Amino acid sequence: MERNNQLGLLLTRVIIAGTMLVYGISKLFSGIGFIEGLMAKMGVPSFLGYGVYVGEIMAPCLIIIGFRTRLAALVFAINCLTAILLTQLPSLFTMNAFGGWSLDLLAIYLFLSIALFFSGGGKYAISNTHPWD
Repeated sequence: MERNNQLGLLLTRVIIAGTMLVYGISKLFSGIGFIEGLMAKMGVPSFLGYGVYVGEIMAPCLIIIGFRTRLAALVFAINCLTAILLTQLPSLFTMNAFGGWSLDLLAIYLFLSIALFFSGGGKYAISNTHPWD
């Protein structure tokens, strides 16, 4: 069977960014009050909570279409790391009710975005010649 790494990159981009985009769209409708509250509680300016729209809407859209994929993946990874630090840090070394790691979904988002940062968007992307692609 012939390998098709480029199709694999396209599928990875669309699946990982598409599923994160759902979270961002949800925040468009429900707001980010929860995030602003967490940031204020930690002493971080609450207006930085609007960055969630960049990390959960803009970056996934750019990853899906393959435009500046490496840069968008870096933003995506920072968004995931921020989510872990703000909401999931106490669960870092815990298991969920099914025997899996409590942070499994966020970890998948984080590590796949890091992988996309290193690999780029691949051949099936709107742009693939710029260093940030």
